[in-house]
Amino acid sequence: MRTRDENKELIVREKALEMLVLQGLDGFSMQKLAKAAGVSPATLYIYYQDKEDLILKLGIQEGKRLSEATLKNFSPEMSFADGLKIQWINRSGFWLENKQSYDLFELLRNSTYREKIFAAINVEFRAIMGQFVRNAIQKEELIPLTLEVYWSIAFAPLHNLIRFHNDGRSVGGRPYTFSEKDMWEMFALVLKALKP
Repeated sequence: MRTRDENKELIVREKALEMLVLQGLDGFSMQKLAKAAGVSPATLYIYYQDKEDLILKLGIQEGKRLSEATLKNFSPEMSFADGLKIQWINRSGFWLENKQSYDLFELLRNSTYREKIFAAINVEFRAIMGQFVRNAIQKEELIPLTLEVYWSIAFAPLHNLIRFHNDGRSVGGRPYTFSEKDMWEMFALVLKALKP
């Protein structure tokens, strides 16, 4: 039985991420990945059962990286303004430094893999974020909202700025580059909308 080689496994993951983002789910194959990673197709099956297993594991791994980055220097006991600010700093930092991860999540968000990936990465993250929101409502720092409305106001504006940046253009095709000035201007409006 062949053994795992951590360096080869890392190369395979990096190439898989790159290829999925560039070629999409339909254009991606294990055969193409093996060639791009410079390994035999049999080597891939040391690490993954099949294409679906590889995509799920890659999505879960990237999701866990995002969760860890998002929770850096964060506590659910923080004031709402401070906690949300840390969230924006962490999320924007991760997405700007990891464009391929961002693109992978956009790809998987609209796929059949979505539920399995988010179920695997959201348990602890959801508990911490839920506690943060409950604390903020209890301290009367946040108006009570449904999860969907809260997320749309609290994070979708930031994600739109990141999307504009990654696309290199905003509404109407105007050139756009992310800036902290824009982020903090948007953040101030979001806080205003969410406070009682």
